[in-house]
Amino acid sequence: MANMMQLLPELDGEEMMYVQSLLKDASDQQATQFAMMYRSRRRDAQTILLVTLVGFLGFAGIQRFMTDQIGMGILYFFTVGLCFIGTIIDLINYKRIAFEFNQQQAQQLMAMLKATA
Repeated sequence: MANMMQLLPELDGEEMMYVQSLLKDASDQQATQFAMMYRSRRRDAQTILLVTLVGFLGFAGIQRFMTDQIGMGILYFFTVGLCFIGTIIDLINYKRIAFEFNQQQAQQLMAMLKATA
Protein backbone atom coordinates (compact mmCIF):
# COMPACT_ATOMS: atom_id res chain seq x y z
CA MET A 1 0.00 0.00 0.00
CA ALA A 2 1.23 3.48 -0.82
CA ASN A 3 2.21 5.77 2.04
CA MET A 4 -0.88 7.80 2.96
CA MET A 5 1.26 10.65 4.31
CA GLN A 6 2.61 11.16 0.80
CA LEU A 7 -0.75 10.77 -0.93
CA LEU A 8 -2.84 12.83 1.52
CA PRO A 9 -0.52 15.03 3.62
CA GLU A 10 -3.40 17.35 4.60
CA LEU A 11 -5.08 14.74 6.83
CA ASP A 12 -4.77 15.03 10.60
CA GLY A 13 -4.06 12.13 12.97
CA GLU A 14 -7.52 10.64 13.53
CA GLU A 15 -8.59 11.00 9.91
CA MET A 16 -5.26 9.59 8.70
CA MET A 17 -5.65 6.53 10.94
CA TYR A 18 -9.20 6.00 9.69
CA VAL A 19 -8.20 6.22 6.02
CA GLN A 20 -5.24 3.90 6.59
CA SER A 21 -7.54 1.34 8.20
CA LEU A 22 -9.84 1.50 5.17
CA LEU A 23 -6.95 1.07 2.75
CA LYS A 24 -5.03 -1.65 4.62
CA ASP A 25 -5.89 -4.28 1.98
CA ALA A 26 -5.86 -1.95 -1.04
CA SER A 27 -3.27 -2.04 -3.79
CA ASP A 28 -1.06 0.95 -4.55
CA GLN A 29 -3.19 1.77 -7.58
CA GLN A 30 -6.40 1.65 -5.54
CA ALA A 31 -4.84 3.80 -2.81
CA THR A 32 -3.72 6.40 -5.35
CA GLN A 33 -7.13 6.42 -7.01
CA PHE A 34 -8.82 6.70 -3.62
CA ALA A 35 -6.55 9.62 -2.63
CA MET A 36 -7.37 11.58 -5.79
CA MET A 37 -11.13 11.13 -5.39
CA TYR A 38 -11.13 11.60 -1.60
CA ARG A 39 -9.19 14.86 -1.81
CA SER A 40 -11.89 16.36 -4.03
CA ARG A 41 -14.77 15.16 -1.80
CA ARG A 42 -13.51 15.74 1.72
CA ARG A 43 -14.21 18.85 3.77
CA ASP A 44 -11.48 20.56 5.74
CA ALA A 45 -12.30 21.24 9.39
CA GLN A 46 -11.01 24.82 9.12
CA THR A 47 -13.41 25.50 6.24
CA ILE A 48 -16.28 24.15 8.34
CA LEU A 49 -15.21 26.47 11.17
CA LEU A 50 -15.11 29.51 8.88
CA VAL A 51 -18.52 28.92 7.33
CA THR A 52 -19.97 28.26 10.79
CA LEU A 53 -18.70 31.68 11.86
CA VAL A 54 -20.57 33.15 8.88
CA GLY A 55 -23.71 31.91 10.65
CA PHE A 56 -23.40 34.83 13.04
CA LEU A 57 -23.76 37.21 10.09
CA GLY A 58 -27.20 35.88 9.21
CA PHE A 59 -26.35 32.98 6.91
CA ALA A 60 -26.64 30.19 9.44
CA GLY A 61 -26.53 26.58 8.31
CA ILE A 62 -23.99 26.77 5.48
CA GLN A 63 -21.82 24.20 7.28
CA ARG A 64 -24.75 21.80 7.29
CA PHE A 65 -25.35 22.26 3.56
CA MET A 66 -21.63 21.64 2.92
CA THR A 67 -21.81 18.34 4.77
CA ASP A 68 -24.94 17.15 2.93
CA GLN A 69 -27.25 17.74 5.91
CA ILE A 70 -29.79 19.65 3.84
CA GLY A 71 -32.66 19.39 6.34
CA MET A 72 -30.54 20.74 9.18
CA GLY A 73 -29.20 23.47 6.90
CA ILE A 74 -32.72 24.65 6.09
CA LEU A 75 -33.68 24.48 9.77
CA TYR A 76 -30.62 26.50 10.80
CA PHE A 77 -31.22 29.04 8.04
CA PHE A 78 -34.84 29.73 8.97
CA THR A 79 -34.27 29.69 12.74
CA VAL A 80 -31.04 31.72 12.65
CA GLY A 81 -29.00 28.75 13.75
CA LEU A 82 -31.68 27.69 16.23
CA CYS A 83 -31.39 31.12 17.85
CA PHE A 84 -27.58 30.93 17.60
CA ILE A 85 -27.43 28.00 20.03
CA GLY A 86 -27.00 25.42 17.27
CA THR A 87 -24.38 27.61 15.61
CA ILE A 88 -22.44 27.88 18.88
CA ILE A 89 -22.60 24.10 19.32
CA ASP A 90 -21.34 23.66 15.75
CA LEU A 91 -18.47 26.04 16.50
CA ILE A 92 -17.45 23.74 19.33
CA ASN A 93 -17.98 20.54 17.31
CA TYR A 94 -16.69 21.66 13.89
CA LYS A 95 -13.96 19.00 13.81
CA ARG A 96 -16.47 16.23 14.54
CA ILE A 97 -18.81 17.51 11.82
CA ALA A 98 -15.99 17.48 9.27
CA PHE A 99 -14.68 14.08 10.40
CA GLU A 100 -18.09 12.41 10.24
CA PHE A 101 -18.68 13.78 6.74
CA ASN A 102 -15.21 12.67 5.63
CA GLN A 103 -15.77 9.19 7.09
CA GLN A 104 -18.95 8.86 5.09
CA GLN A 105 -17.22 9.99 1.90
CA ALA A 106 -14.32 7.57 2.48
CA GLN A 107 -16.69 4.65 3.02
CA GLN A 108 -18.59 5.48 -0.17
CA LEU A 109 -15.37 5.72 -2.16
CA MET A 110 -14.06 2.40 -0.83
CA ALA A 111 -17.36 0.70 -1.69
CA MET A 112 -17.14 2.15 -5.18
CA LEU A 113 -13.51 1.07 -5.61
CA LYS A 114 -14.25 -2.47 -4.39
CA ALA A 115 -17.21 -2.71 -6.77
CA THR A 116 -15.06 -1.78 -9.75
CA ALA A 117 -12.17 -4.06 -8.79
